[in-house]
Amino acid sequence: MNKTISRNDACWCGSELKYKKCHMESDFLKGENPPPVGVKNNPLVLSTDEIVKMRKACAFNAELMDYIREKIKPDITTDQINEWVHSYTVDHGHIPACLGYHKFPKSLCTSVNEVICHGIPGSYRLKSGDIVNIDLTTIVDGFYGDQSEMMLIGDVKPEARKLCEVAYDAMFVGINAIKPNQPVGLVGQAIQNFVTPFGYGIVETYQGHGIGKKFHQDPPVPHYKTNEGMRHIAVPGICFTVEPMLNLGGKETVLDKKDGWTVRTRDGSLSAQWEHTVLVTPVGFEILTKCKGKPSIFN
Repeated sequence: MNKTISRNDACWCGSELKYKKCHMESDFLKGENPPPVGVKNNPLVLSTDEIVKMRKACAFNAELMDYIREKIKPDITTDQINEWVHSYTVDHGHIPACLGYHKFPKSLCTSVNEVICHGIPGSYRLKSGDIVNIDLTTIVDGFYGDQSEMMLIGDVKPEARKLCEVAYDAMFVGINAIKPNQPVGLVGQAIQNFVTPFGYGIVETYQGHGIGKKFHQDPPVPHYKTNEGMRHIAVPGICFTVEPMLNLGGKETVLDKKDGWTVRTRDGSLSAQWEHTVLVTPVGFEILTKCKGKPSIFN
């Protein structure tokens, strides 16, 4: 194969199709095509072997989500969830990424009702009507899988369910906006355009992030329209998270000064978040953290 071939050139196989419409995807997955111009030796671009390892890490993380989802119900404490997550991860020979990360004290984040993100598991006992975000990250052979899911506890009010449903749809709207070799900011533009008619606050203080051999790295992935997002390119071979956080009220946040982690809505309104880890491919994207089970919003 001609190593200097570009995506719009005729394919090397003689099909007379453009390379991007023919062998580009398969060559990329086999590691036979070079990175786009300007990104050679880019440490964020994963090799074929590294992509295999990322898939493995994310697949386990999704397996963990399926496992824990079946246990979430009224009257359990968020600390019980932490114990289950920790034991399942360690018993399978892997590492809970959250535990000890910048001194975070638990193995996952549990964010209930008005908590936007980074909720610390503890003695809180889930009750009917609660919504809780389960945010899992696992290290498997040195690579990180990361995702989160809203879980509805018992009888949830319609406005809470609707918020969770719109946040779920917003995540996929953002994912579907990913275009290889185009700005990452297209994700945020698409999410804002979709969410604005519902009147929800889109959190700007926290965002998605690059991921791979590190928990958090470039590119930043804002979930609203911003010039910052347009400065980073979705290069084939990189991974990042799409994780919009929507508030029933305003977008403003407040950080708990006591624990230094828990982030709540400033107005006390409910918040919902979903997250997937995605791989950018030459023709689009691949969701790496797909679960086999269905989220509770479909029950």
